[in-house]
Amino acid sequence: MKTTRKLALSVAVSLGVLAASPGLGEETTPPATPEDNDPPKLVLAISVDQFSADLFAQYRQTYTGGLKRLANAIVFPSGYQSHAATETCPGHSTIMTGSNPARTGIVANDWVDQSAARADKIIYCAEDEREAGTDHRNYVESAVHLLVPTLGERLKAISPASRNVAVSGKDRAALMMGGNNVDAIYFWKKGRFVTLKGRTVEPGVERINAELAPVFAAPDPDGLSVPESCRHLNQAIPVKDGGTVGTYHFNRPGAVDGAFRASPALDAWTVRVAEQVIDDMKLGQGKVPDVLSLGLSATDYIGHSFGNEGVEMCIQQASLDQTLEGLFSFLDAKGIDYMVMLTADHGGHDLPERVAMQAYPSATRIDDKLTADDIGAAIAADLGLSDGVKPLLARGPIGDFYLNRDLSGEMRDKVRAAAITRLKEYPQVAAVFDARELAQVPLPTGPVEEWTLEERARASFYAPRSGDIIVLLRKAVTPIAHPGPGYVATHGSPYDYDRRVPILFWRKGLSPFEQPLSVRTVDIEPTLAPFVGVTIPQGDIDGRCLDLDAGAASTCGLEPVTN
Repeated sequence: MKTTRKLALSVAVSLGVLAASPGLGEETTPPATPEDNDPPKLVLAISVDQFSADLFAQYRQTYTGGLKRLANAIVFPSGYQSHAATETCPGHSTIMTGSNPARTGIVANDWVDQSAARADKIIYCAEDEREAGTDHRNYVESAVHLLVPTLGERLKAISPASRNVAVSGKDRAALMMGGNNVDAIYFWKKGRFVTLKGRTVEPGVERINAELAPVFAAPDPDGLSVPESCRHLNQAIPVKDGGTVGTYHFNRPGAVDGAFRASPALDAWTVRVAEQVIDDMKLGQGKVPDVLSLGLSATDYIGHSFGNEGVEMCIQQASLDQTLEGLFSFLDAKGIDYMVMLTADHGGHDLPERVAMQAYPSATRIDDKLTADDIGAAIAADLGLSDGVKPLLARGPIGDFYLNRDLSGEMRDKVRAAAITRLKEYPQVAAVFDARELAQVPLPTGPVEEWTLEERARASFYAPRSGDIIVLLRKAVTPIAHPGPGYVATHGSPYDYDRRVPILFWRKGLSPFEQPLSVRTVDIEPTLAPFVGVTIPQGDIDGRCLDLDAGAASTCGLEPVTN
């Protein structure tokens, strides 16, 4: 593959944006394909929620469809969501922005904003809390909290005819990958696919909803067949507080949203919507590139509901493989020149009951007294605070703890010191960081797998939204004290089982190779950008371009280095 300044100019002319982009090609240069110098007509960016590098490695040899195609293409098996807050919203915010949560501002799925002009001070990452009558559970979907542009938005800024589209099983995945300036956006909500407030669901997608309605409403007593390669995993695992996982075959009841979401059906119907949007909008069939961000969410819901080492996840992996094969075949049949990137927003940790049985006996659940409420109550008693005053606020047992802003400055300092002392005494706590000190830590660089816990926390830290105290648990401590239906396992830790994800690229004509050294999800946007003629100014993002040429040339517009 050959990349030159001349090629960058030709792509810019084809986009009709040369005048708007005087620096095009100076930092990143679009690559040629073996056939011609044109950019791909469609960039398909796929995030498989909770698709860890461990899952990819475990099931890689079993794939026969779409995932096999990607596993035999350009493979970075050691991709990293480099930050500590390995949740859905922060992870998705890195994929198409090239930026850590410290820059995107998406520090968690939820945070506390004590200055919010509503009674509910909890802010959902993908809502606009300024909408009257809303709270963090009944919200108006929005990407207003995302502080940086996505690749699709950058492309539209230089090529207004390019379309930026997002489709997902989760609103936060679609919004964080698509951004604020999207031409179309759809996500699952209460039994159907919807769009943003003020927009209309187009007739084609409404037809999909009409087809879906009876499927969603009807029970599926037979469930899915168990592939031969999954049969050894069909074992019941007792879960704390009752019940078992490990033998469910998705014989789900009808009209139960949680059961439908935690099944391969969610991904299959999400892809159906994506295909319909491709048809309706003729994505990838115009003169300029389009971007389609696709969030496949079922793996995450299944992982939370049943863990990631049982028959349920095995069935899901086989189904996902075939769902992606159908999507790629759909695009192939249309003759669209498309480029695929697939990664994940985070990994996941299996439920501790199974992990403890399988050679890691120290795996456990969090002490149910390790909460902001319990620790705060003890501090309030020690400091003589009035009854009912909560000195600490939080959304969960890990991550961000906030000092009550109604307390005097002197009292807040006392609460901070007492909370840090108490938290550090807990045997399940690995690290506690004072936000004032964390803010002074330089943003980390160097090999991401070598970052300290403090550096991982720093990559997640954005002072206006992060907590006053950051709490990280020890390895294999699951922050679910009392599991229940739909929630037996999770993610969110700073450890590699939650941070490591595969990063895969495919385009017809790109020679396959595998690079086992670490890269990061923030590298995805600057890697895709040259292919569609987008230049990203140095210093705007945290990632770097990954050279996808298997030979001496570079898809990043750099001259090959010779020794």
